[in-house]
Amino acid sequence: MKDNLIQQKSYDFTLQIIVLYRKLCKANEYVLSKQLLRSGTSIGANVEEAQAGQSRADFVSKISIASKEARETNYWLRLLRDSKILDEADVKPLLLESDAIIRILTSIVKSTSQSNPKSKIQNSKLDFL
Repeated sequence: MKDNLIQQKSYDFTLQIIVLYRKLCKANEYVLSKQLLRSGTSIGANVEEAQAGQSRADFVSKISIASKEARETNYWLRLLRDSKILDEADVKPLLLESDAIIRILTSIVKSTSQSNPKSKIQNSKLDFL
């Protein structure tokens, strides 16, 4: 079975978010950091859930939620940067990665939605990209 790019990217991104969360907590920033942690870890969790989608609609729904969570994460990162809680250098790589994840998830939603809507997902074998 080939590697699933979005699963790996979202998992790796989550690990980076956890590291940033710990850094923010050490700096006594708890409110925004928890929001970032929640949305940032939700991306990968929803991608994982999508792999066990019971139908194409269920798969698209979970991937769409992952996309929304990625956009929310992007928002929190920009807010942390623009409020000067974090330096540009801490945030820029994560913003670039979240943008890439958003593009991939958007592509998956579009391509899956345009595919034959009557076909079912078989054992979550939709390996995109």
